[in-house]
This record gives sequence, structure tokens and C-alpha cells, in this order.
Amino acid sequence: MSKRQYQYLLESIVNSVEKQEGQFEETAQLAVSLLTDALPIGGVGVCLFSIDRDETVMVANTGLIDTHSLIRPRPSLCPHYLSLLKSERVIDAIDVKHEQRLTELTTAYFDNTPVARTLDVAIRINGHLEGVLYLECIENNEWSDAEVHIVAQVADQLALTLATQRAYATDERLALFFTAVEQSEQINMVVNLTTNVVEYLNGAHHAVSGIPKHKIVGKTLDHLDFFKQSPIQANQALANAKMGSPAKGNAKIVRSDGLSYWLRYSVKPFTTPRGNHYALITAEDCSEERQYQQELERLAWQCGLTSLYNRSYFNRELERIVSGHLMLIDLRGFKRFNDTNGHQKGDRMLIEMARRIKHFASCNDTELVARVGSDEFAVVVESIKNQDELQYAIKRLYHQLNLPVKIGHEHFEAKPALSVVHIDTLEPYFPPMTCADIAIQFAKKKQGDAIQLFNNALLNTFKTDAKIERDLQTALKGREFELYYQPLKDLKQRKYIGAEALIRWHHPKSGVLYPGAFIDIAEQTGMITAIGEWVLEAACKQLNLWQHHNLNLSMHVNVSAKQFFSASLYDQVWQLVTRYRLKPNTLILEITETELMEDVVYATNLCKELAELGVGLAIDDFGTGYSSMRYLKQFPISKLKIDRSFISDLGVSHESREIVSAIIAMASALNISLTAEGVETTEQEQFLSGLNCHQAQGFLYSPALREAEFSAFLEESLLQKLH
Repeated sequence: MSKRQYQYLLESIVNSVEKQEGQFEETAQLAVSLLTDALPIGGVGVCLFSIDRDETVMVANTGLIDTHSLIRPRPSLCPHYLSLLKSERVIDAIDVKHEQRLTELTTAYFDNTPVARTLDVAIRINGHLEGVLYLECIENNEWSDAEVHIVAQVADQLALTLATQRAYATDERLALFFTAVEQSEQINMVVNLTTNVVEYLNGAHHAVSGIPKHKIVGKTLDHLDFFKQSPIQANQALANAKMGSPAKGNAKIVRSDGLSYWLRYSVKPFTTPRGNHYALITAEDCSEERQYQQELERLAWQCGLTSLYNRSYFNRELERIVSGHLMLIDLRGFKRFNDTNGHQKGDRMLIEMARRIKHFASCNDTELVARVGSDEFAVVVESIKNQDELQYAIKRLYHQLNLPVKIGHEHFEAKPALSVVHIDTLEPYFPPMTCADIAIQFAKKKQGDAIQLFNNALLNTFKTDAKIERDLQTALKGREFELYYQPLKDLKQRKYIGAEALIRWHHPKSGVLYPGAFIDIAEQTGMITAIGEWVLEAACKQLNLWQHHNLNLSMHVNVSAKQFFSASLYDQVWQLVTRYRLKPNTLILEITETELMEDVVYATNLCKELAELGVGLAIDDFGTGYSSMRYLKQFPISKLKIDRSFISDLGVSHESREIVSAIIAMASALNISLTAEGVETTEQEQFLSGLNCHQAQGFLYSPALREAEFSAFLEESLLQKLH
């Protein structure tokens, strides 16, 4: 290749539009084409390396290799080669199969090509390896100095093009960022933390403060209104930034034209790659939000409907009161009244109740009256001096509240419940509102006048429940729970085919507790989910043991609504069925029909998913809820359990017999298995058998038994059947 040809090739690349505009891919294609035409070689290629993504990208190629099926290996497969290419810049090999520098490329690349020799030249930017320009040939000739020189020159031009492309991309991103920041309605400011000079400020500052940016940029921070008007707050934020900590806050600023505004600011320090310390200050006008917040604060203590104080204000004031009587009023059945008569009449009811309570308060020289709940009111009376005055005040208030309420042309009963707490006599750590809430629950259950004074008996009941709640915390960890099993009998085959798992609590002081003593408290505290998970796992473990001993039994497990509608139930059941290798249709989950109806769509989907796992679903206490035939057909239900209240009345109630007969007929029509609960007499069993009820459980057969007793019961029943 002559010197003139060499000069022409290089100038063609240098003067090309592609190279000058930083179009690396197009420049690489041009270089590859020119080198292919100018040199007696088999192929030319340009690759870029991405170490982070472990990727080799073919940019341009001509000649020997089909790049769709074969390219140079990715960086992780040839680290030694890349290291040599970076340090030596040129690898000129005349026998690729025996060249030590190309060992990593031989198997992955050269063994699959006819290439005999290669000339690889690094494409580097500031000493960093970006890619390679390579020439490949099928003859084993040595590369001439001229060839090496021109390829190195072309590689340098490619490196310059790549650097130009990246610089253009960086400039474009910076321009985009600058334009975006300038268009922002939020103030953006960059401050040199060494000199306190503002080095950048966008146009939003002028719009908010009225001060042009040229009066701020290049000046120190003390030129800002914030530093002039709130120097302590501003200098504290600056000091935090210089210590490397962010700062934020709000400040009221008065403009030079007399207008004021609230500024919300944020200061975040940062350090540049060269070690210079700066802070990015962002700020915005939050005046409207501040005004709205002030309006909310003004209204925060007042009920918008009744104009009484609200619960927040009442609780704050109640904390300051050490004597007097707290009276809490609850409107029984108000939700149903609202649903039946509409919210407009419900609001009229609340307004009238508030008027009566406020009148009572004014007669007793008190202003602390509040609506503390959707249908609850509270008043504190400090002027009552003795028990007679208290009784008179209670009767007067209750009488006033109990009078019919006229709404339009109709009269309605208010149905108030009233609790009274003597604040002076309360024990420490029992707030008055807590005591009033405890008492109001008892008042609502009373027949006649729904009035309840808080006393020690109520407090003891509350403490007992609280103690059970505390003991429940340790019951699971302390292994104080145990499952008992009540047998299920097949009425047709006359044999026991399953059991219902029932929890018992071996309380360290109170002995064996039945679910009625603690389940409601577990529901209220949210512990029911953890207890339910333990019950489910313990039942599955026992079912696995029975199946291991070839006992063909099903296991019924009660599931609470909270557990059923939790997102974790399906995953837990799947894990247990898999871990214990339970046979299909031997695990039955029981839930009441009322609970099942809480979310029909969710329940339907979950039941179908459980059915796919081979897990059955039984509706417990059937007949006491409000499920419909349409939903029964919709759910993949495997069993209905007739509530014991119907079974216990079979001998004396014609209605119960008709209801049970209808349930059995319906289950038969829907092809659903049926279990009668609470069977205690042979007459009940005979009635159920005559109607083809499938299964029964109850004290006629056995109460719930511990596992060992249950196993013995099964053995005895089997022996009796054989004899």
C-alpha cells in the first residue's frame, strides 16, 4: 500500500461527515470498508466491550465471519486477552491456533473460523479499553509495519469518534436537564459551601421572590431574603449542610413590594468527583397549602355537622381534668337507623341529640361537650357535688335524650345508652374515656333504662379480659394450646370417618379453657390469625400421622374470617398439603356462612384455588346466616354443617324439623355432603338417618377427645363393629 493510498484512507475517515458528527457506528462501517478495499486481507471488524453488562457488541464487519452466528467472546471469557490488549494496544498474531496471547479466544472463536492470523488493535479513550479493531486473514504471513501503523491510526480515529459521540450525548443530556430545571416552577439553587456563593439559580426564583436571578447568581447567600429575614433559621440550615447533613423547613418571607409568602425549602449537600463541596437548595411557594392548613387547624377541633367539639379536642381537654363526671352517650342501633331511613334523617337525628346535650351542659355550667364518634357524644360535668345531684342529672339527661325526635312529619326513638364515670375515683393508668367505653358496652346490653355507672366490677371484668390478652401472647410460645378431636360418624356406613379439630388452652393457672373463654379476645386483638395458623398446622400434622397409619379419616379445621380473608391462607395451606403429603379431600376447612359472605368475589376465587389443592370447604353453623342458593352453587363447597340449634329442637319443634328436612333436601339437590352438629339422642340420629343425612357429630357419640383418647375410641368402635 503506497503512502498516498495510506494518506487517502486516513483523510477519508478524518474528513467524513460521520466522523465529525460523532456517528461511531457509521464511521466504523466506513473504516471497515476502506480497510477491506485497501489491504489484502480476509475480513475486518470493529467490536465494543461492555464490562458491566458482560457483553461484546459487533459494530461493523466485512469478510470471513458471519456475525449473526459468531462474534468475539464476551469479556468474562477472555480477561487475560483484554488485559494484554489494553496494555500492549496491538496483538499481531501470525498463527492464531498456537498464539499464547489468544488462548482464551481459540476455543470460543478461532476454532470455528478459517482465520489463520489476526491483527487486533485496541480502541482506547484516556487509557480505558472500549473496543477492538481487528484484521483477519487465512494465510500465515507476518503483518508489515505499515499495516500495523495504519490500523493503529484508524483505531485512534475510531476512539476519537466514540469520544465525540459520548460528548455530544452528555451535552444533550445536560442541555435537557438545564432546560427542564429552567422550566420548573420549583426554585433550584446550587451553592458553593466553601465560598457561600450562589453558582446557579433557575427562573422560578424570580417568579416567587420578585428578585431577578442576575442579582443573586455570583453573590453570597446573605443577599437572599431568607438570610436577611430569618438569619438564625437560615444559618442553622447552612451549618447543617456544611456538616454533611440535609436540612428542610418552612419560612415566611416578605417581598420588597410588601407581599408575603411561605417558602418550603430543602438543603442537600453533595461533593463533586473533584472533591468540591456544594449544596442543592430546592424551594417552593407553599402559601396556598399553608392557608389551607391553617383553615383545617381552625376547623380541626369542631364537628362540622353538630358544631360541637370533636374527639381530638375533647381528649386534649379531658387530660387536664382531675375531677368531675364524664358522661358518654351512644345511640343504639343508629347505623341501622341510618341505613333504613337515609343519611339525611340520620344527620337530623344527630343534630337534635347534640342540641339536647348542649342544653343539658349549659344548665350544668359546662362547655366541654363533644361528638366523639359517629353516634357517640361526651360531656364533662364538674359542678355536681353529691350522689343525689348526680342521680338527678343522669335521669334528667337520659329523659331528655329518650324523648322522641321529630323529623319532618315523623317521630323516631333515639334509643340512647348512657355511661357515667367519676373521674376522681379512677385507678391510675385507666383513662376516663377507656372506662366510659367499658361501661357503655354494658349499658347497651341492659333491658329498660340503658344507664351504667362505671364501677370496680366492670373494671375487674376488663382486667380479666386484659389478662387473658396478655396470657395469649405467651400461650403460643409456651405450647399451652392443644387440639382435641370430636369424631364424625357416617350414618349410612355406621362408622367414624373423620374428626373436627377443636382447640383447648391449658392455662397455667385457670386450667383447661374452651374457645369461648378466649377466642373473642383473640379476634379483637388480631391474635386469631396466629392461633389459626397454629391450629391448621397442628391438624395437618396429626392428619399426616393418621394417614401414615392407614387410617382413612378426614380432618375438619375451623377458620376465622380474619384468617380466611388474609392474603397468606392459600400459601400456608399449599405448604402444609405439600409438606405433609395429605391425600386429596381429607383436609376440610370450616367457615360460617355469615363470614363467607363478607367478600363473595374474594371468597369464590379462594375456594376455587383451595379446591384445586384438593382441600374441601365446609359451611359451619349452616342455617343461621344469610347465604343464598345462588352463592351456594357458585362456591365449590364440599359440605354443609347443620347448626346444633336446629338439631337440639328436633324433638319439640315442628319448625326445626321442617328446616332440617329442607336443608337436607337442598344439599342432596346440590350434591353437597351434609353433617349434623350437636346430635345427643338416638331419636335425633334416627330422624336424620331417615332423611339420608350423611354424617353426624355430637355427645351421642363422643365429646372432643385428646389425641390418645381419640385413637383408643376409634379402636374400640372398630372392635364393637366387628362383634
